[in-house]
Amino acid sequence: MPYQLLVDVTAAVHFAFVAYVVVGGFIAWRWPRTVWLHVLAVSWGFSTVLFGFACPLTYLENWARLRAGDAGLPSSGFIDHYLTGVIYPESALGLVRVLVVACIVLSWAGLIWLTRQRGHHRVRPST
Repeated sequence: MPYQLLVDVTAAVHFAFVAYVVVGGFIAWRWPRTVWLHVLAVSWGFSTVLFGFACPLTYLENWARLRAGDAGLPSSGFIDHYLTGVIYPESALGLVRVLVVACIVLSWAGLIWLTRQRGHHRVRPST
């Protein structure tokens, strides 16, 4: 039972991480200092997809699944198991990746624009 709970918690954290990669830049519109955390998350997320870096959450989930008596995740990993073919069709994978990149770029561009707008509205000391 504790291993199954660990599987569930790990999967939930993994979902939250993937969601943060997609929308974390928009969160930075409200809390601009969090953009650096988002840059790190995006860097890690894209590294796992582009370069095949292994995710420690996938290892943890596999470890817990095996101890719970479940089958491990497929070698293709978390996204292929939980998202591709479940949330969106496998044929839409390329489109989904483009939309994720578009969300990130849009959120960062919006953050830059908001930061500049906030800077223009500050009261500047007279010289």
